[in-house]
Amino acid sequence: MNTPNKPSIILVKPQMGENIGASARAMLNCGLDDLRIVDPRDGWPNERAHANSAGALDQIPPVQVFDATEQAITEHHYVYATTARPRDMVKPVMTARSAAEDMQKRTSDGQKVAILFGGERAGLSNEDVAKAHAIITIPLNPEFSSLNLGQGVLLCAYEWAQQAEYDALERETPQGDSFPVSNEEFDSFIKRLESELDEHSFFRNEDMRPSMMRNIRTLFSRAEMTDQETRTMQGIISALIGNKKN
Repeated sequence: MNTPNKPSIILVKPQMGENIGASARAMLNCGLDDLRIVDPRDGWPNERAHANSAGALDQIPPVQVFDATEQAITEHHYVYATTARPRDMVKPVMTARSAAEDMQKRTSDGQKVAILFGGERAGLSNEDVAKAHAIITIPLNPEFSSLNLGQGVLLCAYEWAQQAEYDALERETPQGDSFPVSNEEFDSFIKRLESELDEHSFFRNEDMRPSMMRNIRTLFSRAEMTDQETRTMQGIISALIGNKKN
């Protein structure tokens, strides 16, 4: 648990301060301390969150607050989205335990990873899930699978802590200069691709644009592109549109 490169926990549109506090407490129990919040309903700071954190919020670095999910994951190379509902997206699906194993391999190679948790009422939106590379789902009683936000954070953080404590896997260091692309660079590529597709009349039906772009984003994120591969794709776009300078 003393590894310096740890997952970020990102709560997207949490509603109750008590659940933010419980999440912080669960994180610190398991050695995690990077808590980020996206658009909290009741604002931040929150007295109920501090009261329910049992002092955890006083011991971890200041919570970072963002207006949008893409801002919270800018510097991350790999993002996991927690969801109990099936989504119409082709992404790797992992349990909390298998995700923790995957995180250990990535963080040991220097990658920065994050886990997204949705708000209490509706969970993550399709747009937020589309921004992730993989899905974490927790198999529970199908007749009663509801989890409190703090419980969900605890389960994922606990599996990380166990993997960090007992992991004895041999890991390979990436060769050469290539490294997994950051979300900032990846978003820039996707936005440019969408702009050029729009410019060349790819979207014949505007109502279908959001779902088509989610599918395109999922296609490229599933490839786990490196920074060099992303630059190559940018060059391909430039060549196709005849822009030799970009």
